[in-house]
Amino acid sequence: MLTRRHFIQTTTALFSASISSPLVADSWPTEAQKTAWDALVTPPGYDPATSNPWGLHPRFLPQRVVANDGLVPGDIHVDAVARYLYHIEEGGTAMRYGVAIARGKLYEPGTYTIKRKVRWPHWQPTQNMIDRDPELYADIADGMEPGPENALGSRALYLFVGNRDTYLGQFLSTDAAQPASKSTPRRQGPCF
Repeated sequence: MLTRRHFIQTTTALFSASISSPLVADSWPTEAQKTAWDALVTPPGYDPATSNPWGLHPRFLPQRVVANDGLVPGDIHVDAVARYLYHIEEGGTAMRYGVAIARGKLYEPGTYTIKRKVRWPHWQPTQNMIDRDPELYADIADGMEPGPENALGSRALYLFVGNRDTYLGQFLSTDAAQPASKSTPRRQGPCF
């Protein structure tokens, strides 16, 4: 069985090279620091096929399913109503992941391209996010540094239309059940 971390790591390998210009800070963690953080958030003896050390609800765990006819291997489809993400595979199958979807009118269906992928990303709320919910975002308006406490988690894939970052959707490896500024012990799954 695959994990959300494995999904993020393997799907990023399927897409174009990373466009990695800093969003918030002038420095990025070293490979050694990223590896140390990966080890910190991955329990010893973790086996993706048999364990669920984060206590995720079973609907969020990866599951191989039959894909709808005509879907292209490598594509990712999001069912916003059922709250599942499908990574289409060769041979008519897909890996299905339970996901959280942006609230209200913040989700916009469409066709996007993943053009930016970041391991242990920086994060900064947009001005619209701060204006819409100042209690939630004002204290982190200058952004969050990478690391285990970052609201985005260990991996982020950014969705673009053409060469423009949409800020509408990001695949995040966070396990926080709250908006991307507050962490919580309640475990959920990847967010979109």
